[in-house]
Amino acid sequence: MNSGVDEGDRHSTACGGLPHLWRPHGVEVPLVAVPPSLALPVIEDAFPRRLHPYWPRLQENTRRWLLEKRLMPPDKVREYADNLCYTDLMAGYYLGAPDDVLQAIADYSAWFFVWDDRHDRDIVHGRPEDWRRLRQRLHTALDAPGDHLHHQDALVAAFADSVLRLYAFLPPTWNQRFARHFHEVIEAYDREFGNRVAGRVPGVEEYLALRRLTFAHWIWTDLLEPSAGCQLPDAVRKNPAFRRAALLSQEFAAWYNDLCSLPKEIAGDEVHNLGISLITHSGLTLEEAVEELRRRIENCVAEFIEAEREAMEFARELDDGTMRGKELSAAVRTCVGNMRNWFSTVYWFHHESGRYMVDTWEDRSTPPYVNNEAAGEK
Repeated sequence: MNSGVDEGDRHSTACGGLPHLWRPHGVEVPLVAVPPSLALPVIEDAFPRRLHPYWPRLQENTRRWLLEKRLMPPDKVREYADNLCYTDLMAGYYLGAPDDVLQAIADYSAWFFVWDDRHDRDIVHGRPEDWRRLRQRLHTALDAPGDHLHHQDALVAAFADSVLRLYAFLPPTWNQRFARHFHEVIEAYDREFGNRVAGRVPGVEEYLALRRLTFAHWIWTDLLEPSAGCQLPDAVRKNPAFRRAALLSQEFAAWYNDLCSLPKEIAGDEVHNLGISLITHSGLTLEEAVEELRRRIENCVAEFIEAEREAMEFARELDDGTMRGKELSAAVRTCVGNMRNWFSTVYWFHHESGRYMVDTWEDRSTPPYVNNEAAGEK
């Protein structure tokens, strides 16, 4: 499998030793300097970033898909789509995926971000009935995507399109698992809606459990399988070594997102952020909460490195000399390798994407890229 841009292409001694990322086709893009409070040297040094070679076409096709599905107005697509770096995030994660699989995942990921923004705007503008209808429509479309490709709500129609494409790669049993996991995500978003309307900050443990759902931990883990071209049996997916590595990779992403988005979410009167829960329920100051977030994130990285070794040993044990054993061993190695990629792609995404550049927004509580008109705002 072609793994994209390799480690030897990523580093440069220019710009004071800051790493550079070589895009496919030799286009060099300097990575932004990371603020000291957000910098993780272990990620920059030990988790090299790579991109799938399909990335340039991926970006073009997802931009076109956003327009065709009317998920963002043309002016916002032109001005913000590339800068939001949604395709970069997926192209750095699912390495080795067939191009059509990566395209379906990237379009679904872009949809997910737009849905997250709609959810936020429905809360901010007091539209509980709009959210209730959307929630039910998504549940229905998830179970019968082919019946919703032309739904009047562009968000529902685009969701149906992306899900139907994802359902084409592996057997129905994988589709059923994906649907079950995403039904749980929708309901978690509903619980978040209620908390935000009530101004209720969940306790730390409650928040961590909710976050695993709203960040869709098991959805992104499920998508490792079509990327590897193999549905993993339950005995493999639920193996403690494999599951621990998968969970740690997702926990890192969710908690690092909380660290980077803390200013954005405080500005937007959010209540769902590990830092906000620590401040509210553990009596920490903002500075102490940031330090605690960093401690948890750094421990997560260290624990993943150990879990990764155990998962790779499990992969070796699966190769029992049979054709099936070789296939499962190779698939697990690919999945675990992509779990590692999640660390670097999430890290750099947060410093390249306009989604987190709150200080450049005219209104710190209103992202400039949101599709207000389509969401029904006046």
